[in-house]
Formats: sequence, C-alpha cells, structure tokens
Amino acid sequence: RPGSRRPLPPAREIQEEELRRFASRVAALLQGPELGPEAVDCLQRLHLTVAATKYPRKLDGKFVELLQTVLCSSKCPEQIQVLCAAILREMSPCNDLILSCDEIQDTKLLSLVSSVLLAQGNKKAEVCAVGQRIVKILERRLPEGQSAQYLLPVLSNVISLSPESLTEEQTNVVSRKMADWLRYASIQQGVAQPSGGFFSNPRTRQPGPVTEVDGAIATDFFTVLSVGQYYTQDQWLNVQAFSMLRNWLLSYGGKGLKTPNSDDKSGMDRSVMSMVSTTSTSSRLLPPKERLREKAFEYCQRLIEQSNRRPLKKDDGDLQKACLIEAVTIMDIICKQDSSYVYRAASFLKILHSRICGDATYARALLPIAQFFLNHSKMAAVDSDAIYKHLFTDIPAQLFHNPSLAFEFVQFCKDNSQLFTETSSIFRQSFPNLFKFLAWNSPPLISEFVDLLPFLLDAGTAIEIFHLLLDLPCLTAALDIQLRSTALPTSERAASDPAVKPATCLEAFRHPLYKSMFQYLLRTKSAPEDAPERLIPLRQLLGSLASSPRVVQCAETVPVLLELFFRVVAEFADGPLINQLVVLLLQRSDQLYEIPAFKDDVYRVLSSQLVMLCKLHPALIVELSKEILEFSGTVSNIQNKEAIFTHVVWAIGEYMSVSYDKRCTVEQINRFFETLEAMLFEITQLRPLASTSSYAPRAISVLMATLTKLAARSQDLIPRVSMFLSKMRTFVQSPAVTSVYCEEDLEEILIRATELMNLLKMPSVAQFVFTPPVDVASTRFQREVNDSLPFALRIVTHLLEPAPGCMPG
Repeated sequence: RPGSRRPLPPAREIQEEELRRFASRVAALLQGPELGPEAVDCLQRLHLTVAATKYPRKLDGKFVELLQTVLCSSKCPEQIQVLCAAILREMSPCNDLILSCDEIQDTKLLSLVSSVLLAQGNKKAEVCAVGQRIVKILERRLPEGQSAQYLLPVLSNVISLSPESLTEEQTNVVSRKMADWLRYASIQQGVAQPSGGFFSNPRTRQPGPVTEVDGAIATDFFTVLSVGQYYTQDQWLNVQAFSMLRNWLLSYGGKGLKTPNSDDKSGMDRSVMSMVSTTSTSSRLLPPKERLREKAFEYCQRLIEQSNRRPLKKDDGDLQKACLIEAVTIMDIICKQDSSYVYRAASFLKILHSRICGDATYARALLPIAQFFLNHSKMAAVDSDAIYKHLFTDIPAQLFHNPSLAFEFVQFCKDNSQLFTETSSIFRQSFPNLFKFLAWNSPPLISEFVDLLPFLLDAGTAIEIFHLLLDLPCLTAALDIQLRSTALPTSERAASDPAVKPATCLEAFRHPLYKSMFQYLLRTKSAPEDAPERLIPLRQLLGSLASSPRVVQCAETVPVLLELFFRVVAEFADGPLINQLVVLLLQRSDQLYEIPAFKDDVYRVLSSQLVMLCKLHPALIVELSKEILEFSGTVSNIQNKEAIFTHVVWAIGEYMSVSYDKRCTVEQINRFFETLEAMLFEITQLRPLASTSSYAPRAISVLMATLTKLAARSQDLIPRVSMFLSKMRTFVQSPAVTSVYCEEDLEEILIRATELMNLLKMPSVAQFVFTPPVDVASTRFQREVNDSLPFALRIVTHLLEPAPGCMPG
C-alpha cells in the first residue's frame, strides 16, 4: 500500500534501530510470494543506507543469511540478485557468510557470488576457491545461454589479489583460451536481442561486417577498436581478454617458459623460431604461453595500425590513444619475456614514433615508446637518443600545464632515473624543462621530485639547480605569462616597440628588453655558462604575480627541495664547489622573488645549510674572507637577513682559527674583529629615543660571543672586548633601549656580556673554551647556533662571580 509507506530520512542520518526496523520490512518482502518493484525499491534504499557512511553498518545475522539465500535462488529475478550481492559486498567482511561457489554452474550467478567472496578481504582460501572454480568452468564447453564474459572480470580480480592461486596447468588453460579470444573473434556484427513483444519479428536482418573507426569495412581480425552496432559473445570476450592481458602477462607470462623439448632447440636462433611461428599451423604447436605472446603481439600490431585511421567520432579517437598506449606497453612486456620479438617491435615502434611525435594529442603515448627503447635499444642495436631528446625537449615545454601528463611524465622519469643516468646525458641536461612540471603542478608533484632530484644532481648541475630552485616561483609566473601570451590572437602577438617601456608582464614577454630573460628562465636544457644575474630585472617585473595562488603554492615547496638539495650535494661536494655554493648563498639572499613568507623560509634553510657547509669545509672562512667580511659588515643584513647574518657571524667565531686552517693569521683575525666590532657598535650605540632601532637580541649575543672568541685567539684584542662588554649595562638600562626591547631580552644580553667578560679575565681558560681541539669541539664542547657559549663558560662564570647579574659599573 503506497500510501502507508513512511519515507526514510537521508541514508547517513538513519539510526541503528530505524535501520533494524527497515531491514525487517525488507525481509518480509523477500520472503513474500512475489519479488516485485517494491522489493527492488527497498533493496536499493537499503544498499544506499549501508553504503553512504564510512562506518560499518550492522545487520541481523538472519537477515544476512536471507540475502544469501535470495541471491542463490534460481527463481529470483536478476535485478534482485544484483542488489543482494551489492549489499553483501558493502557489509564485508561479514562473519555470517555461508556462500560457496563450488557447485554453481550459472556464470552470471557465479560472477555475483564470487564478487561477494572476493570482497571479504584478501583471504587466500576464498580467492583460491574462486579462481579454481572459474578456471574449471572455463576449461569445458559452456551450456547454451551461458557466457564466459561474466567470469573474466572476476578472474582478473583473482590474479590481482593472489596470482599464486592458479596452478601452472590452470594458467595454461586460460592462456590457450585468451589466445583464441584475441585472435579468432567473429568479424560479423552481432544481432539485436529480440524484445519479446507480440510484434517482434523472428526473421531478423543478416548482420553486416564490423568496420574500422573511419567507417571502412574491416578486412583483418576483430579488436577492441573494431566498430559494430551490436557485438557477439566472442567479441565481448575479445575486448575483456585485451583489458586483462597486461596483468595476465605480468603474472604468468614469464613463468614456465621452458618446455620438455626446449633443450633440443637450444642451438636454433630464437628469432628464426619466431618467424616460423607466425603461421597458424605452427602457432597451434607452440606451448600455451608462447602462443598467447604471439597472438598478443599480433593484436598489438593491429591496434597500432588501426590507431592511424581517422575516427568518425571523438570518443573513438580517445579510445585509439588509450589502446595505443596499452599496446606499446604490452609489446614491451612481451619483449622482456621473449627477446626474439625485440627486432620486430623496435622497427615497428620507430615508425610509430616518427608518425605521432609531431602531434601533441599523442604525447602520453610517447612515454611507453621511450620506455621500450630504454629497455631494449641495446639489444636491438638502435640509437634512441632522438626519441629521448624529443621527449625531454618538446613535451615539458609545450604541455607542462597538463596535470595528468605531468604526473605520468615525472613518474616515468622517477621509475627510470637510474637507467637514464647510466645510458643518456639528455636526462640531466633537461632538468630546466622537468622543473616546469613542478613549477606549474607543485603540490601534487613534490613527493615525486623529492625522489627525482638526487638523480639530477652532480658536480656539473649543482650550481644551476641551486639557482633554479630559488627561482622556481619566478618560473611559475613566467609560465603563466607564456600561456596567456600563446592564447592571444595572432594580431596581438607582434613584437613590442623597443623604445616604449612595457606596461604589463604580457607586453614585456614580447619586448626586446625582456625577451632574452624570459628565454633563459624558460630554457629547455641546461645552460651553465649563462649568468643568472640577468634575471634580476625580470624578478622585479614579475612581482605583480607574487600573490597568485599558483605562484604561492610553488614557493611553499622550495624550502623542502632546498634542504634535500644540500643533503645530496654534501655527499659529493669538494672544497671548490662548497666555496662556490657559499658565495652564491650570500649573493642570492639579495636576489629572491618578492614573497615575504617565501624569503623567510629560504633564509631559514640557507642559514642552517651554511653551518653544514662550514662543517664540511671549515677552511672556507679563510678562503672566502673577502666575501664573508663584505656580508658581515653590512648593517642592513642584520634586519633583513638576520638568520643568515647570525649564522655567518657564528661561523666566523667557530672556524676562524688555526685549529681548522693553518693559513689563519693574526692579521686576518684582527680584520674580522674590526669589522664585527664596528657592527656591534653600530647596533648598540645610544641614539635619541625616536631614532633607536630594534635588532634581534640573538644577533647581539652572537656578535659579542664571536668578538670574544676572536680576542681569545689574538689576546691583544682582549682589552677592547672587555671595555665594550663592560658598557653593555649602560646600553640595556638606557630608556631609549628599554622602550624597544623586552625585559627578558635585555636581561639575557646582560647575562651573556657578564659571562664573556668574566671569562676573558682568565685568557688561557678563554682560549681553551673557545678554541678546543677539533676532535673535542665536535663532542663534549659542541656548540649550537642558538647557544653560542658552551657549558664550560657558565662554570667559569659561577666560580668567578656567584651572582652573574652583578656587573661592575
């Protein structure tokens, strides 16, 4: 009675008690004399209810048993069976399951029951039982009205879950069947199924032949690209066999390749055997797996030939491309399992590559072609550099904005990075192009580039990649401009007037003044000889795009890659390369894309990595004294780049010592001392209240500590440092200073000054504390950047002055 049915609330809001009552109502319908539309409707709603939540729903054990009984009933309508199976799958894993596929003969029912059994989790026994039963039915002739097409999807699921569940004999049975399904499907179209109405005519028109995608009548065997209005059962099996072919070959194609008579043929060239086996007579005599490989190879060849036809429908064109990718991938697998196919495949795929390489819509198909030549070019004695060069030069430059292609391309590089670095220099030379994928698709590709970056880095690429990482957000902005420029009508793409300054980024893209800068940033291959300084005006120009969401997202990935960059470089860098990186680190800190959060993150990473580089090569403080003095003697660096400045000053105090470099002289120590003394004086001198600037307390503390360290190594400087430190009480108590610093910071500065001054009262102890032997410095007296004094310093202070805050006036 439709009027008496109370509507259910939304599926996710149904409570357990209401679900139990509804299940009881469904049970009553399923036990009734006739399973009609109301039963179908209730089962659909029940399925939605159990499926529309991530939490498992509980159904009564007797009701679950009833669903299984209805599912297996021969009198039950098919729609009801499908819904029962769907509900049981959603309830998986289910403890009340009594289903078994052992005695089922009907292929449709076996497919439904198997789907429930396989949904119970990867239970080996159930998966094995399903696989055994399906193969048993496939190996004999099916009764009229039964079809294997319902079983192949289940079999595909079985081999994905547990390929070892089939025996060698069973895989041979299926391989034999698949070879026939692939090669010998009917080339006549199927007939429409009669509707069964009173006026249905039993005499139907004779079906015509299948056609190709361009409408021509097919003259060769049926494939997934053959077109018909209706399809026969064996044609459906052909399509299904191809869809599971790759997985089947990977699971079973390489096993049991030797036959009892294989030793007798060992002296015969395998390529000759392959040629002999192309006739259908000899093909029948091949072992099942070898015969399947042969038929699969022929099938893939035919698909590649069919992909050259111009489709009448767009959907058929998309299918052509998908089938082309699958066909090349399967050919590659076949050649791995049987090298006698390599020569035929290589020449065939060379021709295919020359045909499609100029068509951007076939870009995804170039990846499996390149994969094939990576795997087999050596055996085929084919020079495949032209294929790799086109792939790495043209595709990223033109299609960096295609997200699915970007992921597949980078994944391809990641999977083959070892092969590429061993066989071709094109891979490393093309890193500027590869980074376009990351610049445009930053969040999805960051993990792939974390894996890929170490393979791109070596002594020859490190410097250029360092620049490229720092300019990555700028590259994103440039790619945005490039895309927008390409989308402009041809009439608007004319070169700008050199005499007129461009008003927008789009105009600058075509302006002679900026054109070479854009070309350098958007280059397709490594150009180590070019000077990155030329990009300074371009960074300023592209500042208008700094707030673009895509640019900001890209900027957020840079710190992660920078840290990885330095970790990898540390494994192979020598002294000259480390020196070069430190100089660039200091220079590039002034040349970053204007995104405040980005600059802060980069400064944080660069400062921590500077410490690592100094530990690897302490002599750089002496070797780069000119550059380091220039950087540490610039007051603006304290405010704008405090993190880097503080770490540079710490490194001076730590490594400007004869313990680390015998070339260190008193004159050099004095020169660094005078520079840093001037810096500390500049930031601590008292000024009128309105003009007092606030500097990071950490920078003041590290400057004091470094001056003390230098004085301990050149003891003529001790009086100057002691006098300076003694004036720090006046500094911290000045009203002009207390107005801009918090009390805790001033107290910490005063305590630090007191500790240092007390230590200098014992010059020999100070020298030991600040210049311990190198092996000791790395263990007990290890000093960190954020704590510039070791524990020994505090002990000395405690001995000399029980109340460290009391400084003589």
